[in-house]
Amino acid sequence: MLFGDWSFAPAAEAAMKAVRDPSNFQWYLLPIFALVLCVYWQEISKKNFRAVFCAVGLYSIHWLYEIANAVIAHFSGYALWTVSAESSAFILLVGVGAELSLMFSVAGFSCKLLPEDKNLKVLGMNNRWFFGIAMALFCSVVEIFLAWTPAFIWVYPWWGAIPVWITTYIPFFVGAYLIYDLPQKKQIKLVGGMVCLNIILLLVLVPLGII
Repeated sequence: MLFGDWSFAPAAEAAMKAVRDPSNFQWYLLPIFALVLCVYWQEISKKNFRAVFCAVGLYSIHWLYEIANAVIAHFSGYALWTVSAESSAFILLVGVGAELSLMFSVAGFSCKLLPEDKNLKVLGMNNRWFFGIAMALFCSVVEIFLAWTPAFIWVYPWWGAIPVWITTYIPFFVGAYLIYDLPQKKQIKLVGGMVCLNIILLLVLVPLGII
């Protein structure tokens, strides 16, 4: 399924009611969380801070998008993407379950596949942009499968794999890969700023019932 379908609206409405409902909690979230911590500890122990900032940068961009998606759901009635009520052990925001969020928390470590030479070109394109666009395309293809299952919902007929690829996943990965090459002081300021912004938005919007 390349694009959304209004027939999925009832499932999306049910999912919105399940946000942060603990009744679906499953223990498997804890070992996944522990594995994520191990990945970060390993990179920190190696002092591979460039990769850590890249990963946290992508995760921060992910959260900005998820917050925006939840705000869209509040004011328009439906999110651009929705996690179904039965597919997650714990839905954090309307478009993201704990499992998906944990995956994105380590997705930025794909920067370890990047060439050391940031100016190297692949097929005439800067390699950071090339690999960022390629990773974004891969994730969009995976999302096509997810939207084909009951786990993930696209409601709006104009929203689907192509808009996701261009407006969401390309900024995720290209943004993270560009952060990877920044001097550490700029990484701290940029990534730290995004983390603080996300925290402030959550502290304001969750109690207000907007997200």
